[in-house]
Amino acid sequence: MPPATGMPARTNFLFLNVGHFFAHLMMLIYPTVVLALAEDFGRGYGDLLALSIYGFVAFGAGSLPAGWLGDRVSRTTMMTVFFLGIGAAAVLAGLARSPLHMAVALALVGLFGSIYHPVGIAMLTAQATRVGRDLGINGVFGNLGVAFAAILAAAMTEHISWRAAFIVPGAGALVAGVAYAALARRGGGAGPVAARAGGSGARLAARDQLRLLAAIAVAAAAGGVIFNVTTIGLPKVFEERLPTVAPSMTDIGGWVTAVLAVAGFSQIAIGYLIDRYPFRLVFFGVLAVEAPLHYLAATALDWTMLGVALPLMLLVFGSIPIYDAIVARYVADAWRARVYAAKYVLSLGVSALAVPLIGWFHASLQGFAGLFETLAVLAMVVGLCALLLPAERRAVAPA
Repeated sequence: MPPATGMPARTNFLFLNVGHFFAHLMMLIYPTVVLALAEDFGRGYGDLLALSIYGFVAFGAGSLPAGWLGDRVSRTTMMTVFFLGIGAAAVLAGLARSPLHMAVALALVGLFGSIYHPVGIAMLTAQATRVGRDLGINGVFGNLGVAFAAILAAAMTEHISWRAAFIVPGAGALVAGVAYAALARRGGGAGPVAARAGGSGARLAARDQLRLLAAIAVAAAAGGVIFNVTTIGLPKVFEERLPTVAPSMTDIGGWVTAVLAVAGFSQIAIGYLIDRYPFRLVFFGVLAVEAPLHYLAATALDWTMLGVALPLMLLVFGSIPIYDAIVARYVADAWRARVYAAKYVLSLGVSALAVPLIGWFHASLQGFAGLFETLAVLAMVVGLCALLLPAERRAVAPA
């Protein structure tokens, strides 16, 4: 299938991967920077972390209009807006002078970041020859963004300033946006996606469609909370649970980056599995192992915490391409951006609860132990969603 823009398929795939990197990098700079903001803004960790709620809400809520525009107008145009918008918003965050300014800037980062998943993933699956493999590779880039957010923010905050932690990657996204726009224009770009009901295989029975939608909805909501809690909360978890292994902020950022960078590559392995085995088997297997690891993390300390955190994050990241591959396999291309948008509105919108959830558990007597026990229950719920998936691997023609 030809690429969704006028540029060569490989070049487009590269930019989509870079975009995934920036989308997650920008969203997770603040959870590390916030560790150093108390002096500048005169507030505690819980109050300052709460400023990021606006960004995460916008990250989810903006997905629906972004997906609609991506199908109706041009996915190429929307991706250009994504690069330039998120880059400019990150620079504004680096220039913030008060909690209000920071909250507005983070909301803009989330709003422009919301474009990527419904539009970028729809573009990727439209041109993919092996959906699981390409989603896995793309997922690694997103995970590297998650991973490098911690070390980038920590190193720049400690050695330059927390402002540089936003401004430098923001400038990088602006450069990528200019290059993307120039190459897309040279290749002629692409118009709106044609409204076609195509897809491989027959229509699923009505009961199977309902089961599929229920599985996607519940898994997206619970899985979104798990992903956001673990990635946002990991710097603070490591600060408290690695007192001898990571005594400085740079050490904390380094260990967070190391764990998340290694864990990110799990999506290639999971992509390989979902290209070859039934979704239900892979899906249930991943969550059946993940849930007990959350319980172990509830009481782990120092090297034991690191020993649990790595396999846990391998599975948290590894489950992500499963959700996207289900949509890619069962939904026609002309409708995918909107279906992805609805899925991400749910997953990213509900996952905005991660911020107050982390703050509440951190301030309670249960601390992070209670938080990990709650995540274990959510992981079991997601695992049960695998049983709702239809056995067939057929595409659903849109109503």
